[in-house]
Amino acid sequence: MCAGDCCCCDQPDSSEKARLTNSSENRGCTDIPVLLIFILFWAGMIYIAVFSVSHGDAFRLVYGYDSFGNTCDEDNADKAMENVSLTGLNHKGKPYVFFLDIRKPLETTMLCVTKCPDIEIDNINGVQEFAIKEGSNLCRYDVPIDKITDDANKDKCPQVFPVWKSDDLLFRCVPSKLTVLGDKLAVLFEFLNKSDTFQKALSDLYASWKEMILLCLLALVFAIIMVLLIRFMASIIVYVILGVAIVASLAGTGFLWWTYADIVSDLNDDIMHKIPLLDIEVRAKTAFLVYSIIASVLTVILLLIILVMRKRVGLVVALFYEAGDCLSAVPLLLVQPLWTFLLLMAFFFYWVIILAYLSTSEIREYNNVTGHIDYTEHETVSYFWWYHLIGLIWTSEFIIACQQLVVSGTVATWYFSRNRNDLSCTICKSMKMMIFYHLGSVAFGAFVITLVKLPRMILMYIHKKLKSSAGSNKCAEYCLKCCICCLCCLEKCLKFLNQNAYTVVAINGTSFCTSARKAFFTIISNALRVAAINSVGDFILFLGKIGVTAATGAVGIVWFKTKSELHFYAVPVLLVCVFAYFVAHCFLSVYEMVIDALLLCFVADVDDNDGTDGRPYYASDKLRKYIEETSTELNLLTRKDKTEETEPAQI
Repeated sequence: MCAGDCCCCDQPDSSEKARLTNSSENRGCTDIPVLLIFILFWAGMIYIAVFSVSHGDAFRLVYGYDSFGNTCDEDNADKAMENVSLTGLNHKGKPYVFFLDIRKPLETTMLCVTKCPDIEIDNINGVQEFAIKEGSNLCRYDVPIDKITDDANKDKCPQVFPVWKSDDLLFRCVPSKLTVLGDKLAVLFEFLNKSDTFQKALSDLYASWKEMILLCLLALVFAIIMVLLIRFMASIIVYVILGVAIVASLAGTGFLWWTYADIVSDLNDDIMHKIPLLDIEVRAKTAFLVYSIIASVLTVILLLIILVMRKRVGLVVALFYEAGDCLSAVPLLLVQPLWTFLLLMAFFFYWVIILAYLSTSEIREYNNVTGHIDYTEHETVSYFWWYHLIGLIWTSEFIIACQQLVVSGTVATWYFSRNRNDLSCTICKSMKMMIFYHLGSVAFGAFVITLVKLPRMILMYIHKKLKSSAGSNKCAEYCLKCCICCLCCLEKCLKFLNQNAYTVVAINGTSFCTSARKAFFTIISNALRVAAINSVGDFILFLGKIGVTAATGAVGIVWFKTKSELHFYAVPVLLVCVFAYFVAHCFLSVYEMVIDALLLCFVADVDDNDGTDGRPYYASDKLRKYIEETSTELNLLTRKDKTEETEPAQI
């Protein structure tokens, strides 16, 4: 039976340990009120979508519209306004917007035309000749081609000559020579027209698409090799990274002090020879002294951290091996980011389309002065904007959280299984568990991130506006930056806590608040272990991503340099590198999530078992060996300061 477990102060019950062996035993629906709120929220999102599609026209943003409320390249019969001429016209085959006076684009009449003028027109007769020859009338729709030169239609046709030769830019007729509109735009267009940079870049992509596909496949191979290296050679890689970090920090600090000493020596020589000192030399001495001190402090901190964590590095190595075993048993975990990415792209596509319709959900009004149709914002649309933005953040975080809970549930099911060879379709079971029991907890965690991210985005917008305004208050800018920085740090911390909370949800089946509380106390009680994982482990995985990207880019550079027909081979190399990093991130980010989930499973295993015949560990032989070697120290750390009310290290 589903229970609306949403309390933040629930006490552990006696059946928690039993849940480790059976993920469905005594498991109920969690955070039902939040799930109901999320469903109601999406009902509002659907209402906004229906309202936007019924009142808006997204094609106005693409093809533009004329001054009479007609969308170009579209039949506007349903948009006709009573007692208003030139509305509701069929503009199929007229995709371009032409401005009667391009120098006043916001005030002049806009028309939908078949073709932008491809020649310079010097007089009204030229307008008529162009209309006859090209079939594109540059006058108002109520002016027939044979009446263009009549004096009665002078105000309905271009009055300022010449009418410049134009190119279509986003379906708008923009003069090829933009000197009259500003030097910067003219320089930009001149550069694009002369160099054809974009055309050459596109031709390079077309000429090298086969090689790019092969390089993407090579990136996939490199990513798999990196996963195998981390799995089978974790101990070597971890200690190599630590050694490189120590040597690099010591060498960098020594070089800075050597540079500072060299500058001081040169200044002393100048003083001895009574050579006047330059101000820049004195500043360089001070700067290198500051750099050297900072580097020394950071190096000492790094060495102390490594010294303190030296016994925890073994846990990193053991969990790397354990994560490799888990991924070998459930290889479909590696493609979870792909499904998440596809879901996010589908949602973003939907969100952008509705946003386009929402932005054009305006009220049309006839302007008696200009004779044009003006658009005014609907009174409720401003509220819909905020609602739609919150929907973007909350739903995006919900989709990401679903992946985290599925991965955590899969890892927990695999870890807490006595006979792992008999497991089948572990991911399916984890997805079923999430859908039937814990969608409310996922929605709750995503909402917590939304509560932090939305204010940060608002402050960033205010800061941008304040910075661009003249005479801005520097003190206010500084305060806004501090608030943005604090919210960003809080968001990072909450995301890390949420990910661990989802693991506890998967293990124990408790609500989000209860799971987050337990995850928090577990992290605090095992701070050194968590620090070892998140400093050494994550750093190694990041270097793995960079390694895959660099290797793929190096092969691409060597290969593309042999193709003499390419103009800018850096463009296909850059795209290949972006894809390579994405592929490596898909593989290694799952590795990172698996390791974080295994850490909590490992702590729960140590707390609830002691390795005896009656209470054997769930860990594999490799991880069990590490547990046996450090069991006394680990138990002291995880069982420290227990009270009857709380057990900080117990899950």
